[in-house]
Amino acid sequence: MEYSYVAYTKDRKLVKGKLSATNQEAAAGVLSYGGYQVLSLKQVVPFFDTGKLGASFSRVKPTEIIMFSRQLALLLEAGTDIVTALELLQNQTTSHTLKRVIAEVVADIRAGSSLSKALSKHPRAFSELYHRAISAGEQGGNLEETLRQMANHIERAAVTEKKIKGALRYPIIVFIVAIVVVGVLVKFVLPRFILLYAAFGSELPTLPRMLIGFTNWFDQYGLWLVMGVVAAIGMTFVYIKTPAGKIWWHRTLLNLPVFGRINLLNQLSRCCRTIALLFKVGVPLPEIMAVAIYGTTNNIVAHELTEVQQELLKGEGLSRPMGRRKLFLPLMVQMTGVGEETGNLDKTLTTVAQAYEAEAEDKTSAAVAMIQPAMTMVIGGIVAFIAIALVQAMYSVYGHFG
Repeated sequence: MEYSYVAYTKDRKLVKGKLSATNQEAAAGVLSYGGYQVLSLKQVVPFFDTGKLGASFSRVKPTEIIMFSRQLALLLEAGTDIVTALELLQNQTTSHTLKRVIAEVVADIRAGSSLSKALSKHPRAFSELYHRAISAGEQGGNLEETLRQMANHIERAAVTEKKIKGALRYPIIVFIVAIVVVGVLVKFVLPRFILLYAAFGSELPTLPRMLIGFTNWFDQYGLWLVMGVVAAIGMTFVYIKTPAGKIWWHRTLLNLPVFGRINLLNQLSRCCRTIALLFKVGVPLPEIMAVAIYGTTNNIVAHELTEVQQELLKGEGLSRPMGRRKLFLPLMVQMTGVGEETGNLDKTLTTVAQAYEAEAEDKTSAAVAMIQPAMTMVIGGIVAFIAIALVQAMYSVYGHFG
């Protein structure tokens, strides 16, 4: 950060200038060391800061956080102090956003803040789960191990997300290409045949007449249809942003025929991973549940977890409140009870998370495998209908000549 200053020199001359420092205290220290008596010291705030603008629109990639966590653990194990380790990582990273975040974290630590508190100021880079785990690691004296566990946790989540996106990429591409092909046939190929048939004045069969009628209707009302669909999607999107709409949408996501089960498994596996990780590093269960509630992306799951947390505070434990709610699947309830009785809640819930992740991956692959032939059949049927209609029309023209 850049600061402007007004100060007196040793010979009582008034000077003005600018200097760069990590924070205001560091800037004052530099001036004092140089023999200046500071009168005014202010941070220079540019009218248009491209660095902040870029940081506000960019996120730190999971791979960068994974590398940061593992390298920081190595440096701390080697005996490097936290500030020096962070400065080394700041100089090494190629991400401008992460470089800026680390610089601010270093400045906060120099000002007396803990690492976890400094990280909590940057939620776009470090999640609440991350800085809560780091706080537990600081208190328990196992910060290096906690950093490695967080790196592994983020890596597993990134791999799962990458697999889901990779599985859905091919059907989406096929769907887009099919829409383009059908659009070209209806918009450019079919009108030329219509002109040809009109020139011969032949009587067309039923299928060509249906296709021509649809094409004429779409040319006349197609824009209104598209505008209506866009308006409906926009209104739905606005409604989903409201509290009632968000609850309706999240409940719908959990009740979909095939993908509802996949969504529920992903939500529960993430919850199990969060509880297991924080329990292992020594975070109290009420705080763990608060992080699990914050970490879920579904309001229905968050509501159920909140009720479980309230009953936990009344002394009912975890498994008993979970067992009274259908949202939590039997395996999760049973293994939570076993973990509570044996004191190995982290191990039992890690096992549950692995089982749910495997089931979700299998169901996602099966769903994608069903989508591909279904899309092929629908698109093939549309193309076949157009082709048959054109062939019938051609034979009709030939019959007219005969």
